[in-house]
Amino acid sequence: MKTFVFFLFSILLNGQSQTTRGPGQFIRFNDPVIALVHVRVIDGTGSPAHPNQTVIVDHGTITAVGNASSTPIPDGARRLELNGNSVYPGLVGVHEHLFYPVFPTPNGPMILSEQPFSAPRLYLASGVTTIRTAGAIEPYADINLKQLTEKGAPGPAIDATAPYIQGPRSYFFQMPVIHSAEEARRFVDYWASAGATSFKAYTNISHDSLAAAIEAAHQHGLKITGHLCSVGFTEAAEMGIDNLEHGLIVDTEFTPGKQHDVCPNPMQTMAAFKKLDVKGPEVQQLIHVLVQHKVAITSTLAVLESSIPGRPPLEQRMLDAMSPQAAVSYLAFKERMANYPEARDSSSLDKEMAFEREFVRAGGLLLAGCDPTNIGGTLAGFGDQRNLELLVEAGFKPEEAIKIYSYNGALYLGRADRIGTIATGRQADLVVVEGDPSAHISDVEKVKYVVKKGLVYDSEDLIRSVRGMVGIQ
Repeated sequence: MKTFVFFLFSILLNGQSQTTRGPGQFIRFNDPVIALVHVRVIDGTGSPAHPNQTVIVDHGTITAVGNASSTPIPDGARRLELNGNSVYPGLVGVHEHLFYPVFPTPNGPMILSEQPFSAPRLYLASGVTTIRTAGAIEPYADINLKQLTEKGAPGPAIDATAPYIQGPRSYFFQMPVIHSAEEARRFVDYWASAGATSFKAYTNISHDSLAAAIEAAHQHGLKITGHLCSVGFTEAAEMGIDNLEHGLIVDTEFTPGKQHDVCPNPMQTMAAFKKLDVKGPEVQQLIHVLVQHKVAITSTLAVLESSIPGRPPLEQRMLDAMSPQAAVSYLAFKERMANYPEARDSSSLDKEMAFEREFVRAGGLLLAGCDPTNIGGTLAGFGDQRNLELLVEAGFKPEEAIKIYSYNGALYLGRADRIGTIATGRQADLVVVEGDPSAHISDVEKVKYVVKKGLVYDSEDLIRSVRGMVGIQ
């Protein structure tokens, strides 16, 4: 008995130390003053890259950005020679999760498993320095992890979303179920007092419950987003929702015969989506309403792509990060998806990309996040890098894609005066990559250093620390 108790205590202690131990082992440089010299700067504003720059970081704040030939380097500064490298703002992902889909058996139900060890490190290693968890399965774990990262644990700054505000007939048994407007109000009030900093409505929520949740969130000075189905985008915008996830591909208002408060058959919604013309009057009117009501749209192209046979490219680094069971499960799903003719083809992804371009052209605020769910191939951080690549495939310039993933996210979260751009006075959240993403967006995968609040983290060390852990913790 004593042996068992000691073993159990050791497991708990080891788990705690892995989650809470300090970040020192991953910090490459922690000098008070650091100079990034001869580096290409992509500043997050969407403007063209600036070659041969020097960026000075003093006690976690950017104090100078300018041409390397004329920007003085303070005495005693740590000088990082970065010729041939680029720097851009730390990414602000607004559809992220601290859980991962686990499939215990090939045909078994999906379980959402909290990943407090691997997910934060993968986000930080990939250059994502701020996240919004767009829906929580273990909300206290998310809120506690938010507090730990604020104290220095390795990971991004976290905007912790409350549990999903879901209606009846949920297909995830780990989610709460809201039956009425009054229940929705009590739910929002409770989680706002518990430390949640945002909210997310989910697919089967009723119109009355959604309206109540929006009102309650705004009374607390907090924002609410939605991955909706029973409520259409136009209706949600007119209710005052702040953000909508995934884009046109999930909007059900164009589904023939859609009933009030009912999520229609997904195949019917997809068939209706494929018939839509993004330049036609119906979609253009929707875009007008969204822009008029200042509703942001979150691009999640990486998770949409994961359902398409042959996409995305299979990466060894991704398989290395997964547990053996997670890797086998993911590969088996990919093989089965190839045999489904109804699997989303590239034309659906292309149409979603076209919608996002039209939305931005009309003045809409486009955000981004990778949504690491679906069949398990969209990993924290790695998926955000892929999403950047897909935004460029969608037709945005690399500098515009980086702006969507940095400044726009910071603007939505109300932090654009601190993060999201490289400028004097901003917090030093930076990503240093080998190469030139403004010419080759895939260079965002070549992360060398990630700077968070002036501390320079080694990306490869962070990735090595979670090898084989995704799907376990």
